[in-house]
Order: sequence, then structure tokens, then C-alpha cells
Amino acid sequence: MKHWFKSIENDVAGTSYSLDKVIAELNFDADGLIPVIAQDEKSMKVLMFAWMSKESLDETLRTGKMCYWSRSRQGLWRKGSSSGHSQTVKSIAADCDGDVLLAEVSQVGFACHTRRHSCFYLRFWEDKVTLIE
Repeated sequence: MKHWFKSIENDVAGTSYSLDKVIAELNFDADGLIPVIAQDEKSMKVLMFAWMSKESLDETLRTGKMCYWSRSRQGLWRKGSSSGHSQTVKSIAADCDGDVLLAEVSQVGFACHTRRHSCFYLRFWEDKVTLIE
């Protein structure tokens, strides 16, 4: 684990760091991926979970459109390229360990391939699971 994130824990709010430095310090896994949670910028509802590579993160930051890494296709997944259901980036944040990203996005259409706004539509409660939304 990289210790850079630990070293900045007591820095004051408003301190700035180089984007290249922070990306270099992110904790990508052995496959070169980092988990990312996409959250609706207005409702704050979690829309989906996916993976990013350095390449997809670079493209996302460059274009302002969410680009993920598809583990099943082993390639870049530009959200909405085939469905039209895109995500425009409003902000991206790293967690305190630099091993998870949170993207606040403006969602156009559905986030989920099931044509639901969120991929998280099955709620576990007591002895049953209920379809929500």
C-alpha cells in the first residue's frame, strides 16, 4: 500500500495537489484497475459500480464523459456509446486510502442495462429481497 494518502491526512481543507501526483498515488489492483462508484449528482443515489484503468480515468478526465474498463470485454467502455445513456462527470473524488473512486455524474437515460435508473434495485430486508424503484 502506498503511504502518500496517509501522509496528507492532517492537511488543511483547500490544500491542492498535482493531478498527476494523485493519479500516480492511486492504488490500482494487480490488474491495473480501481473500483469506481457512480452517484447521481442531484439525488445522491448510487447508480452503479464499475472499474477504471488509468487509461479510462485519463479519458474521463479529458472528455468529461464517464469511461470505464470492461473486465468482460477487456477494453474501454464508454458509457452510453451504444445505448445513448451517458454520464457527464461533475466531480471525481478518491477515498482516504486512494483505492476507490466516487464519481458524481449527471445521468442521461438509464445507468443500468435493465433500463432502470440505478443498478441497485434489489433490496434485502429480513427474510426477503424486494425489487425497488
